[in-house]
Amino acid sequence: MADSVRDQWCAAPAAIGIEAGGAAHHWSRTLSAMGHEVKIMAPQFVKPYVKRGKNDAADAEALCEAMSRPTMRYVPEKTADQQAALMMIAMRDRLVRSRTQLTNTIRGHATEFGLIAARGIAKTAPLLERIAGDDTLPALARAVFAQLGEEHAQLEARLKQVNVALLAWHRQSELSGRLSQIPGVGPVGATMLALKTPDPRCFKSARHFAAWIGLTPKGHSTGGKTRLGGITRAGDEGLRSVLVVGATAVIQHTIRSGRPWPWLQRLLASKPPKLVAVALANKIARIAWRLMVSGQGYTPAQLPTAMS
Repeated sequence: MADSVRDQWCAAPAAIGIEAGGAAHHWSRTLSAMGHEVKIMAPQFVKPYVKRGKNDAADAEALCEAMSRPTMRYVPEKTADQQAALMMIAMRDRLVRSRTQLTNTIRGHATEFGLIAARGIAKTAPLLERIAGDDTLPALARAVFAQLGEEHAQLEARLKQVNVALLAWHRQSELSGRLSQIPGVGPVGATMLALKTPDPRCFKSARHFAAWIGLTPKGHSTGGKTRLGGITRAGDEGLRSVLVVGATAVIQHTIRSGRPWPWLQRLLASKPPKLVAVALANKIARIAWRLMVSGQGYTPAQLPTAMS
């Protein structure tokens, strides 16, 4: 029975819709190798077509309805190497969160004994050295701090290994290399943009791309009046966060260097710095979309011109 079903699938090429999720790209590659046309769709784009209830039949019907929409946006099939790179990004994110948690734990315990250190990851190692040489602390406390220090060193070593592997993938990707030329977009941000962005040509404009990331304000229109709120926060949270952090670094560098930037200076004079960082991240996303669509490299005049 299984052989006959497999032969039927192999002999009758068809258009198959799959929700993006666990193993979706694996099955897309498998079915594509059999000659089928596979279309992967984000779950939030399929959900509106579910009429009632939650079962396999309703989901299948919703997938068929979603596939029939001419404006449907599909998720490009990822290769196994691309999925491996995304695993590295996820691992890096988990290690960074673990390091932050551990650092806060060390600082919190040290404060209980009156040992204060400046903020920052780089200040953790000197704090642990001070603790190790402080004979006034109980021996048990020093032993616990030593264990926390070993765990911190292990996390730093693992994080360094992941960064090296991620940088190697970034250097071999032509698209990621072009995107990293944009101020505020480093190797991690460029890799995430290259791997997580659908076909950029499916977006009508750069603003649609920024809206897909969640960097555009919410709109509420009624009675002919339009009110804009905070950003939608739609799309990939990690990608949006990386762009905002990169924009914050650009703002800090611009302020320290005294570089003339009328657009940025006007915003900083009237808006909170965090809001300005989100606005700058929006512009960076738009330039990234332009580079992905055009295939061109970044020129230093592009960013100030686009934001003047």
